[in-house]
Amino acid sequence: MKIGIEGQRLYRCKKHGMDMVALELIKNLQKIDTHNEYVIFVRPDEDNTCIPKAANFKVVELESWGGYAGWEQFALPKAAYKEGCDVLHCTSNTGPIFSKVPLITTLHDIIYLESISLLKKEGTWYQKLGNMYRRYCVPSVVRKSKKVITVSEYEKERINKHFGFGDQRLTAIYNGVGEHFFKITNAEQLEKVKEQYNLPERFFFFLGNTDPKKNTRGVLKAFAQFNQNSPGTFKLVMLDYDEHELQKLLAEIGASDLRNSIHLTGYVPNTDLPALISQCTVFLYPSLRESFGIPILEGMACGVPVITSNTSSMPEVAGENTALLVDPYDVNAIFEALNTLVEDEALASLLAENGIERAKKFSWETMANNVLELYEDVHQELEKSEA
Repeated sequence: MKIGIEGQRLYRCKKHGMDMVALELIKNLQKIDTHNEYVIFVRPDEDNTCIPKAANFKVVELESWGGYAGWEQFALPKAAYKEGCDVLHCTSNTGPIFSKVPLITTLHDIIYLESISLLKKEGTWYQKLGNMYRRYCVPSVVRKSKKVITVSEYEKERINKHFGFGDQRLTAIYNGVGEHFFKITNAEQLEKVKEQYNLPERFFFFLGNTDPKKNTRGVLKAFAQFNQNSPGTFKLVMLDYDEHELQKLLAEIGASDLRNSIHLTGYVPNTDLPALISQCTVFLYPSLRESFGIPILEGMACGVPVITSNTSSMPEVAGENTALLVDPYDVNAIFEALNTLVEDEALASLLAENGIERAKKFSWETMANNVLELYEDVHQELEKSEA
């Protein structure tokens, strides 16, 4: 079987959630499958060595006009057909509407189908335009896909409810956590990262961005409340967040004076994250909505107590007695959770220990095995239909 995998953004230097999932899938398929042929379709960019070489894996770089949509709707299906792929796995929530090659689509979430508004202040225009594009093409792509993969039972239920599948085309396959995520104790490694990103002595770590679902506004309000009660005791470390956007948001919530208590690191490569996370007192991830929430597991694997949300998929991923679950819409609840973990060292230690064990239950190799099994099921179904 020849399997095509869409990896349009894998060569970009600043990789984010869906990019990392696709990259981990490819790396782990290389470990477990030497029988099938794979063709990885990427867009040319700087990080062109991120995909390891393997005898049965071929990387095809595709140029295209029309940006993301032009690449996906025209260059990708044409190249997949030309390469003779038996199936094409689109990994990042969308896919080509017209493809001669049978599709498998990963829908990490369908937030963009549930609500979208150009009048909302939150979110960038780029994010809003991306949502409009997905809103237009995803229903057609889903209808034509032989199988649809999502990443949690919660999201599976949401997708089923929205599309009314009524068949076996939809399956949930959990994400994993990278093997390099563990509690870093090497003093030299910790100090190197601390100096490189100028980390404060005591800090909370918040992995947020301008996407409204990340709840940056709520976290900043909760941290402002904490800072009023315990001024100067902790800083809030945020990575890859724009200075202008931060100052604008602080002004909107009436907390401009909080800027001196916030440390922006800029972009941090995934390889440096474990040493950074291992030095924080609390890992904050109280999103409004997540289809999975890989960072929850990354924080746990690094042996720090995690605060996350009691909504959507996050309790499913976090498990029991491994994190403090809060109502993400309740700023006071986030503040109280921070206060609790700072004051109750025994509880913080217990959650950290339990979190390490919880994170061990999720691996990228298991995910890749499950996806490979799905590829083979689709191939067998196609052969039967052609017989």
